[in-house]
Amino acid sequence: MPVATLLISSKNYSSWSLRGFLLARIARLEFEEKVVDPDDPNTRAELLLKASSIRVPCLVHDGISVWDTLAIAEYLHETFPNAGLYPTDRMARARCRSIAGEMHSGFSALRSSLPMNLRAHRPGFKLWSAARADVDRITEIWRECLATWGGPWLFGRRPTVADAMYAPVATRFRSYDVALDPASDGYSAQVFAWQPMQEWIEAALVEPEQIEELEVEF
Repeated sequence: MPVATLLISSKNYSSWSLRGFLLARIARLEFEEKVVDPDDPNTRAELLLKASSIRVPCLVHDGISVWDTLAIAEYLHETFPNAGLYPTDRMARARCRSIAGEMHSGFSALRSSLPMNLRAHRPGFKLWSAARADVDRITEIWRECLATWGGPWLFGRRPTVADAMYAPVATRFRSYDVALDPASDGYSAQVFAWQPMQEWIEAALVEPEQIEELEVEF
């Protein structure tokens, strides 16, 4: 029986909901999903990047409500310290937190010009220079981590908070036909082969809701 509830929005469009879902899977937490109404003004504002803060996903566990993906990550790590959300090595753990924070607070050009849309495919999509700089920085992070910790995940043999934070980026790269270097392409394939990712994408592809503003050809 599920012991927690994860509030999410659209599986097709919400990168933050996907991150919360993946974090709960890494923690091996039994939870049920509750989808908030995508037509709710607050939910729609978050999906369109017009909200002042992001309050979905929200994890409800043991009478406690936790929102914001980094807060969820820290809560799960504190509650399930043996689940491996962060690397055991101190240096790796510091790097994991740093790049997760960078994803959480940065890359605004990528977010705005390549919104997550798992059902979309835009061959030949033209990247703006600011978005290209974000892509270059993200793939630099991936290559450095893979080279330092040996892959196939960013910090070795098991997925961590960092992988949950960067997984939606791999979907953006695929949706918008972004060419990747071999190491980054291999990591992206690893992300797509991840069972929780497959589960999420399968559900997203049959999701009935469509948000017209996020279906525009840029």
